[in-house]
Amino acid sequence: MNIRLISRLAGYIVLLLILFSLTPVALGQQAETEETWDDEHYFVRAKVVEVKDQGVTEAPTGSPTGSETNQLISVKITSGQHAGQMLIVPHVLMDHPGYDINVAHGDEVILYIEPDGDNIGNAYIADYARDKKLLYLAIVFMLLLAVIGGLKGVQSIISLAITGGAIFLVLLPLIFKGYNPISTTVLVSAAVATVTLTIIGGISTKTLSAIIGTTGGVLVAGILAFIVGTGAQLTGFSDDEMHMLMFIPQEINFDFRGILFAGMIIGALGAVMDVGMSVASAVEEIKKANPLLRSGALIKAGMNVGRDIMGTMANTLILAYTGGAIPLLLIFMAYDTPMIKMLNLDLIATEVIRALAGSIGLILAIPITSITAGLLLGKGSKYSAVGSFKQQQ
Repeated sequence: MNIRLISRLAGYIVLLLILFSLTPVALGQQAETEETWDDEHYFVRAKVVEVKDQGVTEAPTGSPTGSETNQLISVKITSGQHAGQMLIVPHVLMDHPGYDINVAHGDEVILYIEPDGDNIGNAYIADYARDKKLLYLAIVFMLLLAVIGGLKGVQSIISLAITGGAIFLVLLPLIFKGYNPISTTVLVSAAVATVTLTIIGGISTKTLSAIIGTTGGVLVAGILAFIVGTGAQLTGFSDDEMHMLMFIPQEINFDFRGILFAGMIIGALGAVMDVGMSVASAVEEIKKANPLLRSGALIKAGMNVGRDIMGTMANTLILAYTGGAIPLLLIFMAYDTPMIKMLNLDLIATEVIRALAGSIGLILAIPITSITAGLLLGKGSKYSAVGSFKQQQ
């Protein structure tokens, strides 16, 4: 009991440390340092003090709208070497919700600044300051995990931090250095699954079964995505960001198709881990309830549980990818695009393969986990489920 109490307290201490590192105080301290891109421009945080409309003018040729509203925005810089300085910046609204940054008194914004020596040369509003709102939501998320999940919730937060670190500190830098995206992603995914599931489930047969099932499911998803994607001649340029990678200053020769498949693997990892741990946990609980069950009965029980999970989890993946494509699907509907044209577009084919390959990996994780858990947990059982039942009678 004391060990469990100490573990729980240690978990809460870790949570408090994570929350403190993400508090607005810490954020404000980091904001004191300007995010410098080079010697010619940088970004700072500012607060809107006053907004003055200067009238409407005709938009220049090539503008998405026919008119523009000119404004002068008074702002107070709140970060960087010019913190506290008042500044009046020109601002233009193009009557387009995708381009306009409508600001009002008290709004926090991000300023783009071109310095002139130690002074400010040109400046304009680059975007809304959204990071603090994201931070508050992240804090609520972690608190709910800790309060409702207890020590397991704290362990989930730690595993989430490790997953983020693995992606941003290991996977992306390795791909950026030119390493093969697919093999790198598979290795990082296996490592993330191992660490995450071990933190949540501890060192146990259940965890080992979940790791094997997850790794197997992710490997299947990656192999299928590679085979079908290569056969379907996907280019990897279905996203605008892929095109932008061609023009980065480092001039790296990326494997764009490999990056596409790597994204598919990462996209399926979370759902496959969920299925692997759920099935392995169910098999372990069944074994605890009836220690005399043999491997065959445990595998069958795991498959039954997995079938219940399978439908909803497959829907989760497909609905997640479909949700991101709703604007595009509405455009197709508006212009009565023929089905043969839609299905053969690189963008649509990419999303279909992403959703289906991930779902197949998720489905196959169920038998892999069930068989592994059944074989490992069924060792030492001398009687079948029927024999156990008769003995109890």
